[in-house]
Amino acid sequence: MTVKPTGRLAYRDDGLYFMIDRLFSAPIEDVWASMTKPAELAKWIGTYTGSPSTGAVKFRMSSDPDSTWQYVTILECDAPHRFCGDFGEDDDAWHALFHLVEGNGMTTVTLGQRLRTAAEVATVGPGWDYYLDRLVAYRTGKPFRQWDAYYPALATQYRDLVVPKRPVSTASEQAPAAS
Repeated sequence: MTVKPTGRLAYRDDGLYFMIDRLFSAPIEDVWASMTKPAELAKWIGTYTGSPSTGAVKFRMSSDPDSTWQYVTILECDAPHRFCGDFGEDDDAWHALFHLVEGNGMTTVTLGQRLRTAAEVATVGPGWDYYLDRLVAYRTGKPFRQWDAYYPALATQYRDLVVPKRPVSTASEQAPAAS
């Protein structure tokens, strides 16, 4: 079965984001645990060390043998609904968030990563499709697909995504008139 891109581009208040969703037949607390508990994370993406209550941990992707530990600044954590954080340092830092919503016995995960430029989606998109498919596979007991099924296979399709128009700012966001 061929992998298809599932993400989209969207503007949020602080910039252009790559956004992607997955739906799970599970309670929200169970899915949240898969995304926040070190032992669960290690089964599909990576792990962290440190104390989240301090707002700072170190995270490392376990599926990439060349991965190094990255500092994570936890900006918001509202279990089991919302996480927002900055990963890495200086020019290599990236901002990500995930939201979980439960309804009718299903939990939807929406993950977003802020992009510096629209061109970044050619690598960010395949990467998040890969990792979220690993989460689905882990939770359903299916085998993981190989990275090359995603990259470079999906890069062109993601590169060709249409960048939405930036929303018009409201009066409160506009600069005051010069006097």
